[in-house]
Amino acid sequence: MAGELMRGGPPGGPDAAGTRPGAAPRPAGPPKAVWMVWALLGLNTLGSAGAKTIVTLPRSLIQMATMGALVAAFALALLLNLHLRVRASAFVFLLTLLLVPSVISSVHLGVGPGALFRCTRLALFVGTLWLLSRWWDGGLTFVRHHIRMYFAVLVSVAVGLAVSPGTAMPEYYGGRLVGALWPLTPPQIGQYSAVIIGLTVLLLLGRRTTGAGAALVIVPTLVLLAMTHTRTATVGLLVGLVLAIGSLILTSAAARRFFAWTVLCATVAAVAFSSALRAWFLRGQSQENFSNLTGRAKVWDALLAAPRTTGEKVFGTGLGDKSFGGLPIDNSWLAVYNEQGLVGIAIVAAILLVLGGVALLRPPSLPRACAIFLISYVAISSYTEAGLGDASPYLLHLALAASLLVAPAPAAAGPFPTPAPPRRRVPRWARDRKVT
Repeated sequence: MAGELMRGGPPGGPDAAGTRPGAAPRPAGPPKAVWMVWALLGLNTLGSAGAKTIVTLPRSLIQMATMGALVAAFALALLLNLHLRVRASAFVFLLTLLLVPSVISSVHLGVGPGALFRCTRLALFVGTLWLLSRWWDGGLTFVRHHIRMYFAVLVSVAVGLAVSPGTAMPEYYGGRLVGALWPLTPPQIGQYSAVIIGLTVLLLLGRRTTGAGAALVIVPTLVLLAMTHTRTATVGLLVGLVLAIGSLILTSAAARRFFAWTVLCATVAAVAFSSALRAWFLRGQSQENFSNLTGRAKVWDALLAAPRTTGEKVFGTGLGDKSFGGLPIDNSWLAVYNEQGLVGIAIVAAILLVLGGVALLRPPSLPRACAIFLISYVAISSYTEAGLGDASPYLLHLALAASLLVAPAPAAAGPFPTPAPPRRRVPRWARDRKVT
């Protein structure tokens, strides 16, 4: 079931153990401790602010846990890669460049000493990715662990919902699902759900898991996504899957069948349940509130109208909590402009362009489709969610996409065969001559 999804698919599939007689031996995968490093990075990006939980957790305690997870991830990655062997990666290199405007703008302490703390956090995050890049080989092993990691987070959300439904669906969030054990907001839960569903669907199309194992992950995750009423995650999931499956249509019959059935079912659902879908999408909001993106547009206009010095326009005001005037910015591009300036926007744009360009140049494959899904999902979410300029789940999604786009190393060639010694040609007269 779900274990088959995490381990790599049904028996006898492309990931089955063993090799064919005469085939080159499969290269050894990353050590198991690498998955612990990835999980610790995921824990660090969960955040410390959100909904009220069943047991009140002090924010300082949560921050200690998340920052401690990052320090532990860096230390463990360094222990696993003592020789500092890294793989050349344009993505991680650009993230390293992003540290430059972050530090330049943060040393002035315009947003307080917390800016330097956030710079240190980003530096440790990027450094851990450099150390992990040694094991990036264009395979799907990191995809499975990504699913496992966020599925564990959603299990905690489901447990909180079962234990205390009122806390998990509070009125101050409009009855939307939140984390009752860990302070997770509806957009966070929607993001994790959408990423899990999209990647699992692609693994199913690529026959890297069974239908039963995929259903065990997709069905409950889809229910949680619906309970969050997260429009950005839903749109990102649909558009990302369309682009990812579209990249497989020419080479996969399963992708063609799935695409055709999805279009048919979506058309029927749109006609039969149009009023219900519209009500779910509006979430009880007025048309005016929906048009200004639940008040986001007002914050954006105020941020752009605020006076800035030339230095603040170029390098920003320093890493902060992604807010302006006490209100969340909820836009990655404006958050980067506010904190890292125009230089930061240029670097973040280069990250998405480089990853997207490499994905388009790769031949059709399942890893490429997964990368296209992640890149498109992050690009869509960046309009109403912040996080591309700091350590966040969105950068972790892009790191996974970068690992999938690494060109696989050529198979190790065996030793050259020893040429047979040349045969000496014997003249015909010598062969016919009798020895006496």
